[in-house]
Amino acid sequence: MEFEQIKAKIRSYQEQGKSLFTTSSFQSHSLVLLHILSRVDNSIPVVFINTGYHFPETIAFRDKIADQFGLLLIDLKSQTPKNVQVNSDGKLMFASDPDYCCYLNKTQPLQSIMPEYDVWVNGVRADQSKTREAMNVEQPAPHDVLRFHPMLDWTSKMIYNYRLEHQLPEHPLESKGYLSVGCEPCTRKFDPEMIERESRWYGLNKTECGLHTDLIQK
Repeated sequence: MEFEQIKAKIRSYQEQGKSLFTTSSFQSHSLVLLHILSRVDNSIPVVFINTGYHFPETIAFRDKIADQFGLLLIDLKSQTPKNVQVNSDGKLMFASDPDYCCYLNKTQPLQSIMPEYDVWVNGVRADQSKTREAMNVEQPAPHDVLRFHPMLDWTSKMIYNYRLEHQLPEHPLESKGYLSVGCEPCTRKFDPEMIERESRWYGLNKTECGLHTDLIQK
């Protein structure tokens, strides 16, 4: 979808009285959707799912972008304390059960606020993974929320060109070899042998955290 189409769709939701929100990990490629939304309506809440494991560079970049774009930022955290996020051997969940760690720190917190909204504007792209390739522009989600994927047909080249055209900054870790930045304990520098999102969970057969597998209806 192009800018005017995205703008028209968002306006249509709003005219129907629907409340919207978006989520963002504040990576370089995430800025395109945030920039577009800031041009359409910067009062749409931007939810940052703060797992407590982010790189400090991500937090600083988030604050910089929120200020630069004039975003309404919501810092969402898990209600499960880290000292109980351990297995029977006392190992933290990110080391012993990363899927459950993602559930406690990302999926469950977001699911808890979803009933407050009608439309989740989400920046997934079909070229990022097989899971995302199978998605539609609009798809139902739990709690009668509609997922709206305006960037689904965008490619990495289109993202790059938009960033260049609008002189959007890059995540400070990108120049250090991190192309997809998640939680610090699990993320590694990108290797040409990897697919884009594989570096988010290095050494694991995992490319999604649950937000786009559990919080979506086929």
